[in-house]
Amino acid sequence: MAAIITEKFRQSSADAFKTSFGTDKYYMFVGKSQPWTSEGATSDSLPPTPVDSVAPESYYWDDMLAAKLISSSNTTFAIPRRNFANTTPFDMYRHDVSGTTTAGNYPTKTTASSGATSVYDSTFFFITDAFRVYKVLYNGDPTQTGAVNISGSDPTSEINTPFWHDAHYYIKYMYKLNTSQIQNFLTTDFMPVTVNDNAVANRPIHVVMVTSGGSGYPITGGDSSGALDGSTFYTRVRGDGSSTAIVRLKVTGGAIQEFGDGNSATGMQTIGAGYTFASIDLSGTNIYTDSGATNLISGATLTDWNAATAASITPIIEPEGGHGKDDVSELGGHFVMLQGKFEPADADATQVNDFRRVGIIKNPIDPLTNTTAIIPTARTTSALIVSGTITTNYQVDELITQTTTGAQGRVVEWDATNKILYYVQEKYSSYGLDSSQNLTPFSTAANVTGSSSSASYAVDTSVSATVNSVIFDAGYAAPELNRDTGSVIYVENRRAISRAADQTEDIKVVVEY
Repeated sequence: MAAIITEKFRQSSADAFKTSFGTDKYYMFVGKSQPWTSEGATSDSLPPTPVDSVAPESYYWDDMLAAKLISSSNTTFAIPRRNFANTTPFDMYRHDVSGTTTAGNYPTKTTASSGATSVYDSTFFFITDAFRVYKVLYNGDPTQTGAVNISGSDPTSEINTPFWHDAHYYIKYMYKLNTSQIQNFLTTDFMPVTVNDNAVANRPIHVVMVTSGGSGYPITGGDSSGALDGSTFYTRVRGDGSSTAIVRLKVTGGAIQEFGDGNSATGMQTIGAGYTFASIDLSGTNIYTDSGATNLISGATLTDWNAATAASITPIIEPEGGHGKDDVSELGGHFVMLQGKFEPADADATQVNDFRRVGIIKNPIDPLTNTTAIIPTARTTSALIVSGTITTNYQVDELITQTTTGAQGRVVEWDATNKILYYVQEKYSSYGLDSSQNLTPFSTAANVTGSSSSASYAVDTSVSATVNSVIFDAGYAAPELNRDTGSVIYVENRRAISRAADQTEDIKVVVEY
């Protein structure tokens, strides 16, 4: 059975995911304050590849430090970033780029100038230093054997109609990033894209490819201005257009010149509309001497034209609505970018410890309401409050133990002012598992002792109150999201990222469909 997953499916999936942020709740989390060697890695600088199976999900919860709600405004469709650069070749938009051999009435297989076998893998758009995005409709390469370099300074025009940037590139302005998009979503590798309807017409023909100019065409005459060194003829574009496009043909040296010379001297006379397929008949029955394509060639001109070695011209079919109708679908926006900012004001996120894991949770449960969580930020560590006068401080990352229970864990943060100890219990020996290899919770009033600091204080089980925004019940505080609820849909392991009290972590995750 022959089958494919189409680009439309990828875009539909991306759209469904982005839309779901209006109903489902997604949290971006950070975790793993302990080195990767705790999981058996040979070095902390070589994070292991996450495993896609059921078992690891609970491990992600064990070392989770904090989570932040991702709102709809923290999401955007995205596309690969391609910067305008003088002397750089770009592909052009072609509807027929495909790496698959076709048969029957389908268009023949075509590769882009860059060698890409998919239009959305080709480099047919770019962004300028002023954050304007343009689509390349023609790149001076009718045979697609190697695009010429783009030249000149960055384009600045924001007109809706396509225009010549230099002698080779015919481009269309798409959109400009606003300040919010630049600050929140523009990265080295990706850029945001939004729907911005500035199409000229519904599926006109703006570009034709003169893949072969032929030979032996009549060259006597010329246009009335004398600007062209050969004859100018006109031909109607065949196909299903609701309004007919007309191509202007310039004959130079007995051959039809390629599309465009940078000044629109050759190209479209009338762009038409409504084409889903098109072709050009270069026989004498479709060649006209006037721009309205009403006066057919005749006599000696007709004889000479039909005797010529035929040229090959391919019309380029535009996306539904025309170039500029739907930037997301036209530019291959099957990426969704998610942004999560952990800022100094986010008290739930520790500022004294590092993290090595980033992930996304869908619909976790709030233990206070037993419903899907909606709180803006969530502390996902355990915590306890101690009694007595503080003389020695616990140390970040040190092993802590409770003799009466055998419980073990690791310090995430120590708040000496409020006597609050934040900790995690990972499922590894000396990190959360006790001597019997059980994950035993801290649970009594007994002392909790630090192995490096020797700090040792009793848990104050008399405290059942909110202290520094942490809700304690008999001296202990559970995480603000119920462990092992919802679905961990994304996990990324990284090298250690340090935090500081005046530091914001602006984390962006790009999901590709």
